[in-house]
Amino acid sequence: MLFIGIELTAKNPLLNLRLLLRRNFGFGILANFLLGVALYGSVFILPVYLARIQGYNAEQIGMVLAWTGLPQLVLIPLVPRLMKRFDARLVIAVGFALFAASNFMNIDMTSDYAADQLLWPNIVRAIGQALVFAPLSAIATAGIETENAGSASALFNMMRNLGGAVGIALLQTVLTRREQYHSNVLTGSVSLFEEPTRARLEELTRYFLTHGVADHAEAWHQAVIAIGRTIRQQSYIMAFGDTFYLLGAGLIVALIATLLLKKPEHLEAGGAH
Repeated sequence: MLFIGIELTAKNPLLNLRLLLRRNFGFGILANFLLGVALYGSVFILPVYLARIQGYNAEQIGMVLAWTGLPQLVLIPLVPRLMKRFDARLVIAVGFALFAASNFMNIDMTSDYAADQLLWPNIVRAIGQALVFAPLSAIATAGIETENAGSASALFNMMRNLGGAVGIALLQTVLTRREQYHSNVLTGSVSLFEEPTRARLEELTRYFLTHGVADHAEAWHQAVIAIGRTIRQQSYIMAFGDTFYLLGAGLIVALIATLLLKKPEHLEAGGAH
């Protein structure tokens, strides 16, 4: 707080925080912060899901995530051409909409949701990210004076990284709490007074009796443990779906911030980075 106070009151501040009061830079910073949340957050949550639920190793996870990076190698060089042909705000809005849609595509996950099911969401996410990076930087910093260019660059890049740090911490907390919530809800629905529960326990008991468990009581115990594991797995899957929903909602807010940007008088499409 002391640093912020000094920078706001100093005649020649080291970091010009007054730039945040400018419409395009302020809303651009907000959108960039939320982009960092979603960008780093999705890179964090996907490997956790694949390792914890699907049992993927590092190489398999890398192959899944590659479909997020590879399309961008082709798309990013084409973005400056799009910025010359279309309003940069429209390009950013489409990018955020696609990025949000890619997260919403993952909210109804099941235990069978793996590499094949993640392919199209990852490709959509790659297209969305490619459309956002350069135009957002260009339109947010358009009109910044030469003496303020250093502050603008530092703030813009710092806020994206800060968004990533906040996003990862937030998603880890949300994942834990939503897993506990879903586990409590599902556990409350599993009762020996319910016929489906008794039928499932009997089915699992017979399975364990025919697969090396000689004692009926032990087989019943293993069946109860198996149901508990299933509940925990389903709770985690539903919690992962909630985290993707949260990421998508954050990107919708970023999309709204983009719509509030004002079209700059001069925009260098090729110079944005």
